[in-house]
Amino acid sequence: MELDRKLEILADAAKYDASCASSGAARKDSRGSKGVGSTGAAGICHSYTPDGRCVSLLKVLLTNRCIYDCHYCINRRSSNVERARFTPEEVVRITLDFYKRNYIEGLFLSSGIIRNADHTMERVIEVARQLREDHQFRGYIHLKTIPEASPALIELAGRYADRISLNIELPSQQSLARLAPEKSLDRTQDAMGHIRNKILERRSAKADGPKPPPFATGQSTQMLVGADDSSDALILSRASTLYTGYGLRRVYYSGFSPIPEPSQLLPLTAPPLVREHRLYQADWLLRFYGFRVEEITTQTAPNLDLDLDPKLSWALRNRTAFPVDVNRGSREELLRVPGLGVRNVERILQARRYTRLRLADLLRLRVSMKKALAFLVAADHTPVGLESDTLRLRFLPPPKQLELQFGPPKPVQEDFLSVRSGEL
Repeated sequence: MELDRKLEILADAAKYDASCASSGAARKDSRGSKGVGSTGAAGICHSYTPDGRCVSLLKVLLTNRCIYDCHYCINRRSSNVERARFTPEEVVRITLDFYKRNYIEGLFLSSGIIRNADHTMERVIEVARQLREDHQFRGYIHLKTIPEASPALIELAGRYADRISLNIELPSQQSLARLAPEKSLDRTQDAMGHIRNKILERRSAKADGPKPPPFATGQSTQMLVGADDSSDALILSRASTLYTGYGLRRVYYSGFSPIPEPSQLLPLTAPPLVREHRLYQADWLLRFYGFRVEEITTQTAPNLDLDLDPKLSWALRNRTAFPVDVNRGSREELLRVPGLGVRNVERILQARRYTRLRLADLLRLRVSMKKALAFLVAADHTPVGLESDTLRLRFLPPPKQLELQFGPPKPVQEDFLSVRSGEL
C-alpha cells in the first residue's frame, strides 16, 4: 500500500481520540545544539496562543488493526474497515518531513493492539526513540499508552514523551464489561497511579541532587459520553477521582458518534452535542471554581441541565447564597456568582482595594452582566426578584421558529462555544 494511502486511513482513524492537547508540556529548544524542532511554551495540539494562533501536530495511528473488540470503536476486531499499518521508520519519516515543511509542531501517536499490548507499546516507543535519539527531535511528542502493557514499557514511553495518556473510555467497570470486555478499570487506574508516581518523583528531585530519568510532564484521558447509560453524575465523579487521586491534567469528554455497522449494544443516535459542552463546563467548575460533584448534580437530577450552564443552574437551586456583594464578598463567594470567571474575580479583588465598584466598573472588567445582575450587589445596584418563580425563564434560550420544509426532515446542527476562557 502506498504511504499516502496509509496516512489517509490512519489519520482518519485517529480523529476519534480527543485527549491530545499539550498545554503544560516542558519547553525544549534546539537552538545552540544539533537538535531538530522545539516545543513552544503555549503548547502544540489543539491549543491556542494568547494571540489566538492555533498550533498543531500530526495525529495518527501506528495501525488500525486491533485484537480487541470494543463495541464503540470503529477499529474493533469485528469492524469491516480498510486496515493499514505503518512501520516505525515510516512514522518517523513522515513526522520529520511534515515538520520541515512547517505543517506540524509535534506528534500524537496511538495504535490499535497488535499481537499483544507489550508488542504494540514496543513499536510505539520505537517511533519516539528514533525521533529523540537518532534525529534529535525536540518537538512535542504525545504517546497513547496501553494499560495492559508492562509498567517498564509505560515508564520507558514516559521518558521519550512530553505527555502520555491512557483512555479510560467508560466511567464504570460494569459498562466496560458490557462494551469493552478486554479492558479493566482497575488495571487502567493502576497504570495511571504508576505514571503519577513517576511524574511526582521527577518533580520532587532536588536541584543539587541526582536527577531521576526524564519523564512526561503530565497525563490525560478520555471518556465517551452517550455510548452507555452512565449519568453525568457518574462521569463527573470518575473525573473528580482521576484529578484528585491520580493527578491527571485533563479529562476529555467525547460525545459518542454512531459508526458504520454498529453493535446492537450501542444507541442508534448520538447524544445532544450540548451534553458534551455542559460536561466540559462542569469539569471547569471542579478544577478551578471549588465545586464538588454533589453540588453540580443531585440525586434527583443526576444529569446536567441542557438549557442552562451548570454554574447558573446551581445558583438557581441555591438562591439563599445570594446576593453576593462584589465589594465585600470573599473570593470563594464571588467564584460562585454566575457570570464571574476566575479572571473577573481576581480583577475585582484587586480593584476594590482602591474604590467601591459600580456596574460601570464591572462592565469594564467584561463581566457577563446578563447572568450576574440577578446575583450580586454593587455600589449602585441591588438585585430584585431573586426569589421570583420566573427567574429561570430569564436565562432560558429564546424559542426558535420552526421552518416549513418539504421532504424528510434535515438534522439540526447545534453550535456551542468551547470553554477556553473559563468565564462561567
